[in-house]
Amino acid sequence: MSTPALDEHNLQGNILRGYAHDNVRHLVLSVRDATAARAWLAMATSGDAARSPQITSAAPWDDKPSTCVNVGLTHAGLASLGLPAPALASFPHEFAYGMASRAVKLGDTGPSAPEHWYPEWRSSDDVHLVVSVHGDDRRACEGTAARVLAAAGERAFSLRATLDGAMLPGDQVHFGYRDNIAQPHFAGVRDPVDRPDRQPLTELGTVLLGHATPLENVRWEIPQPEALGLDGCFNAFRVLEQQAAEFEDYLSASADQILADPLVDELLPPGTESTWDPPLSRRDALRELVAAKMMGRWRNGVPLVLSPLSPTPNPAVGPAQLNDFGFASDPDGLACPMASHVRRSNPRDARIVQRSTNRSRRIVRRGLPYGAAFDPDQPTPGPRGLLGVFLCASLIAQFEALQYDWINLGLQDPRITGTNDPLTGNNDECYSAFTIPVGTSSIVLRGFPSFVLTRGGAYLFLPSMSGLCHLARMAP
Repeated sequence: MSTPALDEHNLQGNILRGYAHDNVRHLVLSVRDATAARAWLAMATSGDAARSPQITSAAPWDDKPSTCVNVGLTHAGLASLGLPAPALASFPHEFAYGMASRAVKLGDTGPSAPEHWYPEWRSSDDVHLVVSVHGDDRRACEGTAARVLAAAGERAFSLRATLDGAMLPGDQVHFGYRDNIAQPHFAGVRDPVDRPDRQPLTELGTVLLGHATPLENVRWEIPQPEALGLDGCFNAFRVLEQQAAEFEDYLSASADQILADPLVDELLPPGTESTWDPPLSRRDALRELVAAKMMGRWRNGVPLVLSPLSPTPNPAVGPAQLNDFGFASDPDGLACPMASHVRRSNPRDARIVQRSTNRSRRIVRRGLPYGAAFDPDQPTPGPRGLLGVFLCASLIAQFEALQYDWINLGLQDPRITGTNDPLTGNNDECYSAFTIPVGTSSIVLRGFPSFVLTRGGAYLFLPSMSGLCHLARMAP
Protein backbone atom coordinates (compact mmCIF):
# COMPACT_ATOMS: atom_id res chain seq x y z
CA MET A 1 0.00 0.00 0.00
CA SER A 2 1.43 3.38 -1.01
CA THR A 3 1.89 6.07 1.59
CA PRO A 4 -0.22 9.18 0.95
CA ALA A 5 1.61 12.47 0.97
CA LEU A 6 1.03 14.61 4.03
CA ASP A 7 -1.20 17.58 3.23
CA GLU A 8 -1.18 19.81 6.28
CA HIS A 9 -3.96 21.93 4.79
CA ASN A 10 -6.22 18.87 5.01
CA LEU A 11 -5.60 18.10 8.70
CA GLN A 12 -7.36 19.61 11.63
CA GLY A 13 -4.86 21.57 13.65
CA ASN A 14 -3.62 20.62 17.12
CA ILE A 15 -2.99 16.99 16.15
CA LEU A 16 0.60 17.05 14.96
CA ARG A 17 1.56 20.35 16.58
CA GLY A 18 0.02 22.07 19.57
CA TYR A 19 -1.32 25.60 19.44
CA ALA A 20 0.34 26.60 22.73
CA HIS A 21 -2.62 28.75 23.66
CA ASP A 22 -3.17 29.36 27.36
CA ASN A 23 -6.96 28.89 27.39
CA VAL A 24 -9.61 26.58 25.97
CA ARG A 25 -13.39 26.43 25.92
CA HIS A 26 -15.01 23.11 24.97
CA LEU A 27 -18.65 23.19 23.84
CA VAL A 28 -20.40 19.85 24.39
CA LEU A 29 -23.27 19.73 21.89
CA SER A 30 -26.22 17.60 20.81
CA VAL A 31 -27.57 17.80 17.27
CA ARG A 32 -31.11 19.13 17.15
CA ASP A 33 -31.54 19.41 13.40
CA ALA A 34 -29.21 17.54 11.05
CA THR A 35 -29.73 19.91 8.12
CA ALA A 36 -28.89 22.97 10.22
CA ALA A 37 -25.91 21.20 11.78
CA ARG A 38 -24.53 20.27 8.37
CA ALA A 39 -25.10 23.84 7.23
CA TRP A 40 -22.90 25.05 10.10
CA LEU A 41 -20.16 22.60 9.12
CA ALA A 42 -20.33 23.99 5.59
CA MET A 43 -19.98 27.56 6.92
CA ALA A 44 -17.16 26.60 9.29
CA THR A 45 -15.11 25.09 6.44
CA SER A 46 -16.00 27.67 3.75
CA GLY A 47 -13.09 30.03 4.34
CA ASP A 48 -15.51 32.85 5.11
CA ALA A 49 -14.74 33.86 8.69
CA ALA A 50 -17.39 36.59 8.51
CA ARG A 51 -20.12 33.94 8.47
CA SER A 52 -18.65 31.68 11.14
CA PRO A 53 -15.33 31.06 12.93
CA GLN A 54 -13.44 28.66 10.72
CA ILE A 55 -12.24 25.23 11.78
CA THR A 56 -8.47 25.48 12.00
CA SER A 57 -6.31 23.33 9.75
CA ALA A 58 -2.70 22.34 10.32
CA ALA A 59 -1.49 24.65 7.55
CA PRO A 60 1.48 26.75 8.73
CA TRP A 61 0.68 30.36 9.59
CA ASP A 62 2.76 33.51 9.45
CA ASP A 63 0.94 35.12 12.37
CA LYS A 64 -0.53 32.97 15.10
CA PRO A 65 -4.30 33.54 15.34
CA SER A 66 -5.76 34.67 18.64
CA THR A 67 -8.16 31.68 18.61
CA CYS A 68 -8.27 28.30 16.88
CA VAL A 69 -11.31 26.02 16.48
CA ASN A 70 -11.52 22.25 16.17
CA VAL A 71 -14.40 19.79 16.18
CA GLY A 72 -14.74 16.13 17.15
CA LEU A 73 -17.76 13.90 16.67
CA THR A 74 -18.95 10.81 18.51
CA HIS A 75 -20.33 7.81 16.66
CA ALA A 76 -23.81 8.90 17.72
CA GLY A 77 -22.95 12.37 16.41
CA LEU A 78 -22.03 11.02 12.99
CA ALA A 79 -25.31 9.12 12.95
CA SER A 80 -27.23 12.24 13.99
CA LEU A 81 -25.78 14.11 11.00
CA GLY A 82 -27.10 11.42 8.70
CA LEU A 83 -24.02 9.35 7.93
CA PRO A 84 -25.32 6.17 6.23
CA ALA A 85 -25.32 2.87 8.09
CA PRO A 86 -22.56 1.22 5.98
CA ALA A 87 -20.21 4.10 6.75
CA LEU A 88 -21.10 4.02 10.45
CA ALA A 89 -20.37 0.29 10.51
CA SER A 90 -16.88 0.88 9.09
CA PHE A 91 -15.71 2.59 12.29
CA PRO A 92 -13.93 0.54 15.00
CA HIS A 93 -16.24 -1.10 17.50
CA GLU A 94 -14.69 0.59 20.53
CA PHE A 95 -15.46 3.98 18.99
CA ALA A 96 -18.98 2.90 18.08
CA TYR A 97 -19.75 1.64 21.59
CA GLY A 98 -18.27 4.74 23.21
CA MET A 99 -16.09 5.50 26.21
CA ALA A 100 -18.68 4.77 28.91
CA SER A 101 -19.15 1.22 27.63
CA ARG A 102 -15.40 0.61 27.98
CA ALA A 103 -15.32 1.65 31.65
CA VAL A 104 -13.94 -1.62 33.04
CA LYS A 105 -11.17 -1.75 30.46
CA LEU A 106 -10.22 1.86 31.15
CA GLY A 107 -10.32 1.53 34.92
CA ASP A 108 -13.39 3.77 35.19
CA THR A 109 -14.96 1.86 38.07
CA GLY A 110 -15.83 2.70 41.66
CA PRO A 111 -15.85 6.50 42.12
CA SER A 112 -14.78 6.90 38.47
CA ALA A 113 -17.69 4.84 37.09
CA PRO A 114 -19.93 6.50 34.47
CA GLU A 115 -22.83 6.76 36.92
CA HIS A 116 -20.69 9.27 38.86
CA TRP A 117 -19.76 11.36 35.83
CA TYR A 118 -20.92 14.94 35.42
CA PRO A 119 -24.52 15.08 34.09
CA GLU A 120 -23.61 16.16 30.55
CA TRP A 121 -21.74 12.88 30.01
CA ARG A 122 -24.15 10.38 31.56
CA SER A 123 -26.41 10.01 28.53
CA SER A 124 -23.62 9.16 26.11
CA ASP A 125 -25.92 8.74 23.09
CA ASP A 126 -26.85 12.42 23.41
CA VAL A 127 -23.25 13.68 23.24
CA HIS A 128 -22.70 14.37 19.54
CA LEU A 129 -19.99 16.99 19.09
CA VAL A 130 -17.29 18.71 21.07
CA VAL A 131 -16.24 22.03 19.55
CA SER A 132 -12.97 23.21 21.08
CA VAL A 133 -11.94 26.87 20.99
CA HIS A 134 -8.31 27.53 21.96
CA GLY A 135 -7.30 31.10 22.66
CA ASP A 136 -4.75 33.50 24.06
CA ASP A 137 -7.07 34.45 26.89
CA ARG A 138 -10.45 33.53 28.30
CA ARG A 139 -12.24 36.50 26.74
CA ALA A 140 -11.03 35.51 23.27
CA CYS A 141 -12.28 31.94 23.81
CA GLU A 142 -15.64 33.16 25.07
CA GLY A 143 -16.08 35.50 22.11
CA THR A 144 -15.22 32.92 19.45
CA ALA A 145 -17.34 30.23 21.15
CA ALA A 146 -20.30 32.63 21.23
CA ARG A 147 -19.81 33.29 17.51
CA VAL A 148 -19.78 29.55 16.82
CA LEU A 149 -23.13 29.10 18.59
CA ALA A 150 -24.60 32.19 16.92
CA ALA A 151 -23.53 31.02 13.47
CA ALA A 152 -24.99 27.57 14.05
CA GLY A 153 -28.23 29.00 15.42
CA GLU A 154 -30.50 27.50 18.05
CA ARG A 155 -31.96 25.09 15.52
CA ALA A 156 -28.70 23.21 14.88
CA PHE A 157 -27.47 22.25 18.34
CA SER A 158 -28.40 22.21 21.99
CA LEU A 159 -25.61 23.11 24.40
CA ARG A 160 -25.06 20.38 27.01
CA ALA A 161 -22.08 21.94 28.76
CA THR A 162 -19.35 24.56 28.53
CA LEU A 163 -15.96 23.43 29.87
CA ASP A 164 -13.20 25.99 30.43
CA GLY A 165 -9.54 25.23 30.93
CA ALA A 166 -6.54 27.48 31.49
CA MET A 167 -2.82 26.95 31.82
CA LEU A 168 -1.48 27.20 35.36
CA PRO A 169 1.72 29.13 36.17
CA GLY A 170 4.79 27.21 35.11
CA ASP A 171 2.74 24.93 32.84
CA GLN A 172 1.86 22.80 35.86
CA VAL A 173 -1.00 20.49 36.72
CA HIS A 174 -2.76 20.74 40.07
CA PHE A 175 -0.40 18.17 41.60
CA GLY A 176 2.42 20.65 41.08
CA TYR A 177 4.21 18.81 38.26
CA ARG A 178 5.38 20.56 35.13
CA ASP A 179 3.44 19.16 32.18
CA ASN A 180 3.70 18.93 28.37
CA ILE A 181 7.31 17.78 28.25
CA ALA A 182 7.33 14.45 26.40
CA GLN A 183 5.40 14.56 23.14
CA PRO A 184 6.10 12.50 20.02
CA HIS A 185 8.04 14.18 17.23
CA PHE A 186 6.76 13.18 13.80
CA ALA A 187 8.88 12.40 10.78
CA GLY A 188 8.69 15.34 8.38
CA VAL A 189 6.84 17.55 10.86
CA ARG A 190 9.62 18.53 13.19
CA ASP A 191 9.42 22.21 14.04
CA PRO A 192 12.74 24.06 14.34
CA VAL A 193 11.69 25.22 17.82
CA ASP A 194 11.19 21.66 19.04
CA ARG A 195 13.42 20.38 21.80
CA PRO A 196 16.60 18.96 20.25
CA ASP A 197 16.36 15.62 22.04
CA ARG A 198 17.43 12.33 20.52
CA GLN A 199 14.15 10.48 20.89
CA PRO A 200 13.21 8.51 17.77
CA LEU A 201 10.84 10.20 15.34
CA THR A 202 7.34 8.72 15.28
CA GLU A 203 5.45 7.58 12.19
CA LEU A 204 2.48 9.69 11.12
CA GLY A 205 0.21 6.65 11.37
CA THR A 206 0.51 6.92 15.14
CA VAL A 207 -2.21 9.57 14.95
CA LEU A 208 -3.34 9.84 11.30
CA LEU A 209 -5.40 7.19 9.56
CA GLY A 210 -4.02 5.99 6.23
CA HIS A 211 -0.35 6.48 7.08
CA ALA A 212 2.41 4.08 8.09
CA THR A 213 2.31 3.05 11.76
CA PRO A 214 5.12 2.07 14.16
CA LEU A 215 4.05 -1.56 13.64
CA GLU A 216 5.72 -3.07 10.59
CA ASN A 217 3.29 -3.69 7.72
CA VAL A 218 0.32 -2.65 9.88
CA ARG A 219 -2.05 0.19 9.01
CA TRP A 220 -5.28 0.92 10.76
CA GLU A 221 -8.40 0.46 8.67
CA ILE A 222 -9.74 3.71 7.27
CA PRO A 223 -13.44 4.37 7.97
CA GLN A 224 -15.43 4.71 4.79
CA PRO A 225 -15.84 6.56 2.55
CA GLU A 226 -12.15 7.34 2.31
CA ALA A 227 -12.93 11.02 1.87
CA LEU A 228 -14.25 10.94 5.43
CA GLY A 229 -11.71 8.62 7.06
CA LEU A 230 -8.34 9.45 5.48
CA ASP A 231 -6.20 11.79 7.62
CA GLY A 232 -8.69 11.49 10.48
CA CYS A 233 -7.73 10.96 14.09
CA PHE A 234 -9.40 9.62 17.24
CA ASN A 235 -9.55 11.57 20.48
CA ALA A 236 -10.17 10.09 23.92
CA PHE A 237 -11.56 13.22 25.56
CA ARG A 238 -11.42 12.88 29.35
CA VAL A 239 -12.50 15.06 32.27
CA LEU A 240 -10.07 14.00 34.99
CA GLU A 241 -10.58 15.36 38.48
CA GLN A 242 -7.36 15.57 40.48
CA GLN A 243 -7.46 15.04 44.23
CA ALA A 244 -4.68 17.50 45.00
CA ALA A 245 -5.26 17.84 48.76
CA GLU A 246 -5.35 14.07 49.24
CA PHE A 247 -2.15 13.76 47.23
CA GLU A 248 -0.31 16.30 49.38
CA ASP A 249 -1.54 14.58 52.55
CA TYR A 250 -0.25 11.25 51.29
CA LEU A 251 3.17 12.72 50.55
CA SER A 252 3.37 13.85 54.18
CA ALA A 253 2.31 10.44 55.49
CA SER A 254 4.85 8.72 53.22
CA ALA A 255 7.65 11.01 54.37
CA ASP A 256 6.87 10.13 57.99
CA GLN A 257 6.90 6.42 57.13
CA ILE A 258 10.24 6.66 55.35
CA LEU A 259 11.83 8.70 58.14
CA ALA A 260 11.26 5.72 60.42
CA ASP A 261 12.56 3.20 57.86
CA PRO A 262 16.14 1.84 58.27
CA LEU A 263 16.66 2.42 54.52
CA VAL A 264 16.04 6.17 54.71
CA ASP A 265 19.71 7.15 54.65
CA GLU A 266 20.40 4.91 51.67
CA LEU A 267 17.39 6.33 49.81
CA LEU A 268 18.41 9.95 50.52
CA PRO A 269 21.93 10.29 51.97
CA PRO A 270 21.92 12.68 54.95
CA GLY A 271 22.68 16.27 54.02
CA THR A 272 21.69 15.87 50.38
CA GLU A 273 18.65 18.06 50.93
CA SER A 274 20.87 20.94 52.04
CA THR A 275 22.41 21.09 48.54
CA TRP A 276 19.06 21.68 46.87
CA ASP A 277 18.07 25.12 45.63
CA PRO A 278 16.38 26.11 47.86
CA PRO A 279 17.44 23.78 50.68
CA LEU A 280 14.64 21.84 52.39
CA SER A 281 14.15 20.13 55.70
CA ARG A 282 14.71 16.38 55.59
CA ARG A 283 10.99 15.66 55.89
CA ASP A 284 10.06 18.10 53.13
CA ALA A 285 12.81 16.69 50.92
CA LEU A 286 11.43 13.18 51.42
CA ARG A 287 7.96 14.45 50.45
CA GLU A 288 9.41 15.75 47.18
CA LEU A 289 11.40 12.57 46.62
CA VAL A 290 8.24 10.46 47.00
CA ALA A 291 6.45 12.75 44.53
CA ALA A 292 9.36 12.33 42.12
CA LYS A 293 9.47 8.55 42.51
CA MET A 294 5.74 8.26 41.83
CA MET A 295 5.96 10.40 38.69
CA GLY A 296 9.45 9.51 37.47
CA ARG A 297 10.38 13.20 37.40
CA TRP A 298 10.87 15.87 39.97
CA ARG A 299 8.00 18.32 40.04
CA ASN A 300 10.03 20.80 37.99
CA GLY A 301 10.30 18.21 35.19
CA VAL A 302 13.88 17.02 35.77
CA PRO A 303 14.00 13.25 35.04
CA LEU A 304 15.08 10.97 37.89
CA VAL A 305 17.35 8.97 35.59
CA LEU A 306 19.38 12.15 34.98
CA SER A 307 19.26 13.42 38.58
CA PRO A 308 18.12 10.79 41.09
CA LEU A 309 18.93 12.77 44.25
CA SER A 310 18.17 16.41 43.47
CA PRO A 311 15.61 18.48 41.54
CA THR A 312 18.30 21.15 41.10
CA PRO A 313 21.51 19.34 40.13
CA ASN A 314 24.76 21.12 39.39
CA PRO A 315 25.35 21.34 36.45
CA ALA A 316 21.69 21.99 35.75
CA VAL A 317 19.51 19.82 33.52
CA GLY A 318 18.43 22.25 30.81
CA PRO A 319 15.15 22.35 28.86
CA ALA A 320 16.71 20.47 25.95
CA GLN A 321 17.50 17.52 28.25
CA LEU A 322 14.09 17.11 29.88
CA ASN A 323 13.02 14.60 27.22
CA ASP A 324 16.49 13.37 26.28
CA PHE A 325 16.83 10.20 28.32
CA GLY A 326 16.01 6.50 28.41
CA PHE A 327 15.59 3.74 30.97
CA ALA A 328 18.01 1.12 29.62
CA SER A 329 20.71 2.42 31.97
CA ASP A 330 18.41 1.91 34.97
CA PRO A 331 17.20 -1.69 34.53
CA ASP A 332 16.24 -2.22 38.18
CA GLY A 333 14.54 1.11 38.71
CA LEU A 334 16.99 2.34 41.34
CA ALA A 335 16.78 5.85 39.91
CA CYS A 336 13.30 5.76 38.34
CA PRO A 337 11.01 3.00 39.67
CA MET A 338 9.47 0.68 37.08
CA ALA A 339 6.07 1.52 38.57
CA SER A 340 6.41 5.29 38.14
CA HIS A 341 3.94 7.08 35.89
CA VAL A 342 6.34 8.19 33.15
CA ARG A 343 8.00 4.77 32.92
CA ARG A 344 4.68 2.93 32.77
CA SER A 345 3.16 5.15 30.11
CA ASN A 346 6.26 5.45 27.92
CA PRO A 347 8.88 2.71 28.48
CA ARG A 348 11.23 4.30 25.95
CA ASP A 349 14.25 2.00 25.51
CA ALA A 350 13.63 -0.18 28.58
CA ARG A 351 13.34 -3.95 28.28
CA ILE A 352 9.67 -4.86 28.76
CA VAL A 353 7.65 -8.04 28.36
CA GLN A 354 5.75 -6.77 25.30
CA ARG A 355 8.92 -5.77 23.51
CA SER A 356 7.27 -4.84 20.22
CA THR A 357 5.10 -2.26 21.97
CA ASN A 358 7.77 0.02 23.47
CA ARG A 359 6.94 2.78 21.01
CA SER A 360 3.80 1.55 19.25
CA ARG A 361 1.46 2.91 21.92
CA ARG A 362 2.62 6.50 21.75
CA ILE A 363 -0.20 9.02 21.87
CA VAL A 364 -0.33 12.79 21.57
CA ARG A 365 -1.44 14.52 24.77
CA ARG A 366 -3.14 17.87 24.64
CA GLY A 367 -5.07 19.33 27.51
CA LEU A 368 -5.34 22.13 30.03
CA PRO A 369 -6.23 22.21 33.73
CA TYR A 370 -9.65 23.32 34.93
CA GLY A 371 -10.64 24.75 38.29
CA ALA A 372 -8.86 27.10 40.68
CA ALA A 373 -5.14 26.64 41.19
CA PHE A 374 -4.35 24.54 44.25
CA ASP A 375 -2.28 26.10 47.04
CA PRO A 376 -1.22 23.47 49.61
CA ASP A 377 -0.74 26.21 52.22
CA GLN A 378 -4.20 27.70 51.65
CA PRO A 379 -6.29 24.93 50.05
CA THR A 380 -9.66 25.97 48.67
CA PRO A 381 -12.52 23.56 47.98
CA GLY A 382 -13.97 22.91 44.56
CA PRO A 383 -13.38 20.53 41.66
CA ARG A 384 -10.13 20.86 39.76
CA GLY A 385 -8.41 18.64 37.27
CA LEU A 386 -7.48 18.20 33.63
CA LEU A 387 -9.50 18.48 30.45
CA GLY A 388 -7.50 15.75 28.75
CA VAL A 389 -7.16 15.23 25.01
CA PHE A 390 -5.47 11.95 24.03
CA LEU A 391 -4.98 11.60 20.27
CA CYS A 392 -4.22 8.37 18.42
CA ALA A 393 -5.06 6.37 15.30
CA SER A 394 -6.33 3.30 17.20
CA LEU A 395 -8.21 3.68 20.45
CA ILE A 396 -8.04 -0.02 21.27
CA ALA A 397 -4.38 -0.62 20.37
CA GLN A 398 -3.02 2.62 21.78
CA PHE A 399 -5.12 4.49 24.34
CA GLU A 400 -7.01 1.50 25.74
CA ALA A 401 -3.98 -0.79 25.71
CA LEU A 402 -1.96 1.84 27.53
CA GLN A 403 -4.68 2.25 30.16
CA TYR A 404 -5.38 -1.47 30.59
CA ASP A 405 -2.00 -3.13 30.15
CA TRP A 406 0.39 -0.55 31.52
CA ILE A 407 -1.40 2.01 33.72
CA ASN A 408 -3.75 -0.34 35.55
CA LEU A 409 -2.09 -3.76 35.39
CA GLY A 410 1.63 -3.20 34.95
CA LEU A 411 2.03 -5.97 32.37
CA GLN A 412 5.25 -4.50 30.98
CA ASP A 413 7.37 -5.84 33.86
CA PRO A 414 6.58 -8.81 36.14
CA ARG A 415 8.02 -6.88 39.09
CA ILE A 416 5.09 -4.45 38.96
CA THR A 417 2.37 -6.66 37.47
CA GLY A 418 -0.77 -6.50 39.57
CA THR A 419 -0.21 -2.94 40.72
CA ASN A 420 -1.67 0.25 39.30
CA ASP A 421 -0.11 3.55 38.37
CA PRO A 422 0.37 5.42 41.67
CA LEU A 423 -0.80 8.74 40.22
CA THR A 424 -3.38 8.04 37.53
CA GLY A 425 -4.31 4.41 38.20
CA ASN A 426 -7.59 3.08 39.57
CA ASN A 427 -6.32 2.53 43.11
CA ASP A 428 -8.06 1.31 46.25
CA GLU A 429 -6.64 2.08 49.69
CA CYS A 430 -7.09 -1.56 50.72
CA TYR A 431 -4.85 -2.92 47.94
CA SER A 432 -2.69 -0.13 46.53
CA ALA A 433 1.08 -0.51 46.64
CA PHE A 434 4.05 1.34 45.18
CA THR A 435 7.56 -0.09 45.44
CA ILE A 436 10.65 2.14 45.61
CA PRO A 437 13.80 0.03 45.00
CA VAL A 438 16.61 0.93 47.42
CA GLY A 439 19.88 -0.91 46.86
CA THR A 440 19.16 -4.64 47.15
CA SER A 441 15.95 -3.98 49.11
CA SER A 442 12.93 -1.71 48.75
CA ILE A 443 10.45 0.53 50.51
CA VAL A 444 6.78 -0.19 49.82
CA LEU A 445 4.17 2.54 50.16
CA ARG A 446 0.60 1.36 50.66
CA GLY A 447 -2.87 2.62 51.39
CA PHE A 448 -3.25 5.39 48.82
CA PRO A 449 -6.55 6.10 47.02
CA SER A 450 -7.16 7.08 43.40
CA PHE A 451 -5.70 10.54 43.05
CA VAL A 452 -7.37 11.00 39.64
CA LEU A 453 -11.09 10.37 39.16
CA THR A 454 -12.81 10.26 35.78
CA ARG A 455 -15.74 12.67 35.68
CA GLY A 456 -16.75 12.35 32.06
CA GLY A 457 -15.57 11.86 28.54
CA ALA A 458 -16.27 10.59 25.08
CA TYR A 459 -14.53 8.96 22.16
CA LEU A 460 -14.39 11.51 19.35
CA PHE A 461 -13.41 11.32 15.71
CA LEU A 462 -11.58 14.32 14.28
CA PRO A 463 -12.18 14.19 10.52
CA SER A 464 -9.85 15.86 8.08
CA MET A 465 -10.93 19.13 6.51
CA SER A 466 -12.13 17.21 3.45
CA GLY A 467 -13.90 14.80 5.79
CA LEU A 468 -15.76 17.69 7.42
CA CYS A 469 -16.73 18.95 3.98
CA HIS A 470 -18.01 15.47 3.13
CA LEU A 471 -20.25 15.53 6.20
CA ALA A 472 -21.47 19.00 5.33
CA ARG A 473 -22.42 17.95 1.78
CA MET A 474 -24.35 14.80 2.71
CA ALA A 475 -27.86 14.66 1.36
CA PRO A 476 -30.69 14.50 3.90
